Amino acid sequence: MSDQDPIAFRPRIVAPSPATQSPSSPIQAHSARFSRQELNHILDLYGRKVASGEWRDYAIDFGREKAVFSVYRRSSECPLYTIEKTPKLSRKQGPYSVVAATGLILKRGHDLLRVLDVLEKHVRLLRS
Repeated sequence: MSDQDPIAFRPRIVAPSPATQSPSSPIQAHSARFSRQELNHILDLYGRKVASGEWRDYAIDFGREKAVFSVYRRSSECPLYTIEKTPKLSRKQGPYSVVAATGLILKRGHDLLRVLDVLEKHVRLLRS
């Protein structure tokens, strides 16, 4: 082998274990996820807030118990709000919740749009 010959890297072949031969992926079977429609609703709200200059960054985390969409004003800070989906609570209080930075649950429910409504600013007319 000379100095000009390229080094060929070959992937290591590993025999599949019985745990990985299930029809569904272990990642999908054991973790909470947002559906495409749910992400569309969340990203629609996120886009409006970014356009108004209130939010600047986000992060998505998928765990075993819940899926979390975190919203940041600056990427170096802790999240302003977290939008959580906990499938275990779907028969009780509802799987969706909006949590403030202090840990206070602002709203919880079965309908994502109604839960996200707590983050919208509504203009009220006042009569004097």
